[in-house]
Amino acid sequence: MPDFLNSVKGFGVTFRQMFRKVDTVQYPEEKVPTAPRFHGRHQLNRWPDGLEKCIGCELCAWACPADAIYVEGADNTEEERYSPGERYGRVYQINYLRCILCGLCIEACPTRALTMTNDYELADDNRESLIWTKEQLVAPLQQGMEQPPHPMRLGDDEEDYYRLGAMLAASQEHEEPGGTA
Repeated sequence: MPDFLNSVKGFGVTFRQMFRKVDTVQYPEEKVPTAPRFHGRHQLNRWPDGLEKCIGCELCAWACPADAIYVEGADNTEEERYSPGERYGRVYQINYLRCILCGLCIEACPTRALTMTNDYELADDNRESLIWTKEQLVAPLQQGMEQPPHPMRLGDDEEDYYRLGAMLAASQEHEEPGGTA
């Protein structure tokens, strides 16, 4: 007799769930906001004058446990300058078929060139379109930025860039919507 009651008790969980209201999510029509620190799509950032922060060091690719990042660096010249350093990321690809969105690449980046956005809609039915290139990953130009290649505008060397870029970013964060600091 006790064995019979144990099996009925086990089915009790199933029967309780059958009569509860279903929690329906209206995903494509109603998007739920993500947490502020959610790890989503990657973004390659720019300095305030428009030059790219990526220096082509490939540390993000080395840190990636899924081997989802491919970086090919190239040297800057005075005629064609894409970043303030000696090098820039000429080819940058992230394979979202392999990426596990762990964020280790973000921690490895010495210039904070690579960050993650809150964008989580990365699905596609074409495998080729899930390999994102540098053109898709680089942040859009904001007001006051100039399309690279161009000479350095924030200083003469990388130290000036780091100091002035950090100061400009901090002052833009503290600006009020009226335009005054």
